Amino acid sequence: MPDELLARLRRFHDDAFPAYEARFKALVDDGQHPSTLFIGCSDSRVVPYMLTGSGPGELFLVRNVAAFVPPWDGSAGHHGTSAAIEFAVLTLGVRHIIVCGHSHCGGIRALYAEPHPDAPNLNGWLALGREAVLPVADPGPEVLRRTEQRAVVLQLERLMDYPMVRERVERGELSLHGWHFIIEQGEVHVFDVHRGAFVPASKSAHAGTGPYLSHDLAPGAPGLDPCGVPSGA
Repeated sequence: MPDELLARLRRFHDDAFPAYEARFKALVDDGQHPSTLFIGCSDSRVVPYMLTGSGPGELFLVRNVAAFVPPWDGSAGHHGTSAAIEFAVLTLGVRHIIVCGHSHCGGIRALYAEPHPDAPNLNGWLALGREAVLPVADPGPEVLRRTEQRAVVLQLERLMDYPMVRERVERGELSLHGWHFIIEQGEVHVFDVHRGAFVPASKSAHAGTGPYLSHDLAPGAPGLDPCGVPSGA
């Protein structure tokens, strides 16, 4: 049976790498200086480099089930996502943090299902998204969409509990962005605090605003529920 993974490694070395060789050498000689920490779902359909048009050295990536952010106080146990956030902010000095959820997220759908008896780690991890769940027995597409967006906002709120994140946000040195990638449309909806909604990037004036506290809302803007999604949306 052909070894497809080996073939792909060889194609990278022989065909793709030569075009980026100088860039990789500079990244080794000068070190990495990414401007953005991208926290995204591990879903294979979420492609950060394609979404952002980035190349080597531009994104510091964290991928996990449903793009969740563990509490800073360590109550969820040791976790690589928390370590990556601290490293990205304190050592790399990133200027942006993106939390990117997406449509048809299996992790979000699992919040409405019974825990799997053979997946204790997954069950514990999904608990980080419980606050985003809506009180319905049988979630349809609209409920799942709202839950996906609520989960993104919840993670941004949790990021603000990280002292190094909050300090830099308040000094204007770091920006937080909430994204919801609609896979089948190829469009990212960005959270706009002043409009109190996720807005298609094609119609937005910015790449998302955060943090989004109630007193940040413009006069007349719709109220937000505890997860930052417009009430009644």
